[in-house]
Amino acid sequence: MTGKELDRSVWQQLRTLSAENAEGVAAHLAAAAILLEDDEDRALEHAEHAARRAGRVPAVREALGLVRYRRGEFTDALREFKTARRLSGSDHLLPYMVDCERGLGRYDRALDLAASPEAKRLAQDDAIELAIVVSGVRRDMGQPDAALIGLRIPALEKAGRQPWASRLLYAYAEALLATGDESAAREYFARSASADEDGLTDAYERVAELDGVDMLDLLGDEEDVDDLLTPERPGGPVDLDDDELDGQVMGDDTHEDEPEESDGAEDDAYEKDDAYAEQADDDVDAEESDDDATDEADRDGDPS
Repeated sequence: MTGKELDRSVWQQLRTLSAENAEGVAAHLAAAAILLEDDEDRALEHAEHAARRAGRVPAVREALGLVRYRRGEFTDALREFKTARRLSGSDHLLPYMVDCERGLGRYDRALDLAASPEAKRLAQDDAIELAIVVSGVRRDMGQPDAALIGLRIPALEKAGRQPWASRLLYAYAEALLATGDESAAREYFARSASADEDGLTDAYERVAELDGVDMLDLLGDEEDVDDLLTPERPGGPVDLDDDELDGQVMGDDTHEDEPEESDGAEDDAYEKDDAYAEQADDDVDAEESDDDATDEADRDGDPS
């Protein structure tokens, strides 16, 4: 695992580091992404190590936030997303931030953030993800009709093989089911299953459930089902310890965006968060304190 697996945009951000540090951080980020499916604890270790070495790099803080998010640690995930947003100036993490507020049960904050001016400027893919999250918020609030209406967007009928198609169709099916329309919900679960080439949803199972089909009966004994769902694979996940990653060398065929050596002592191979990252964290702390104070004032003024 060399870190070459990362997107070019991430490598562009890592160019602010020394070559040695960038290589190590990239390897940790790649390890975190690969291990996240099978070993969330190890993924977190790698993401945290990358953040300790490159806390000012937005993609690194975003990666740590995504690991926290997947673990259901919404408070910590939200903090990382806010910091990454302040460091990068990009709003593409807004859907995740709204979903974190949802996970914390702060529905009003979630809806306020989703209605912000920045949210209205999101690119299409991010705007669709935000609509899916907001629909979930409405369902959690016991507003199924609002959840349904919020997903009646042009992209719904255009959904085919786009990366977001299966998730949008699935969310609409969930909203239909919340209104009690099982027939229409089945139709959209089926459409979601057809669009879900990577198996990101359980749409097939939801269709079978609505049809009254017991998947366990179809597959046989529970032991056989376990074998089918979790087949043994040779090798298993790669287990890289910190020493191996810290000493990693990219090799002769260097990445086209590999960072060049810099003469800055400030980006030492084991440098922790610098002033930029610390300022972003301080800004996030201040923002959260203001939010908490506002919530407290609202509670004090509530006659109930």
